[in-house]
Amino acid sequence: MTSASKGFTINSKNMILANVQKVQNLLKYTFGIVPIVAGLDKFTNLLTDWSQYMSTGLIEALPVDIGIFMGIIGVVEIAAGVVVFVRTIIGGYIVALWLTLIALVLIFTGNHFDVAVRDLVMAIAALSLVKLSE
Repeated sequence: MTSASKGFTINSKNMILANVQKVQNLLKYTFGIVPIVAGLDKFTNLLTDWSQYMSTGLIEALPVDIGIFMGIIGVVEIAAGVVVFVRTIIGGYIVALWLTLIALVLIFTGNHFDVAVRDLVMAIAALSLVKLSE
């Protein structure tokens, strides 16, 4: 049975593979750039005041000032974005886990459920990047 008789030609398979590659690249650049930008913004707060997403109980429990804590978070996010570029599968898992943890924190604080849902959707997209990269 030829590939044409199965409903696919060589050209259509190549086109599908090319489209998969485009989607993989789009996700790779998204999950490389966005964590880096968000991480850098932890130092500037140009996009938003990131501390608003933290519960007051968590802020009070921190052993360091919230500004220092946000700086640490920023460094972690920048590193995660860089890992996506150099080790896509590992970076994709890191970003997916990070986004899931952020969503759980938001859910448990009882605020920003809309952001939690978006973070969970982005975590699924990061896992999609992992699967496309395997």
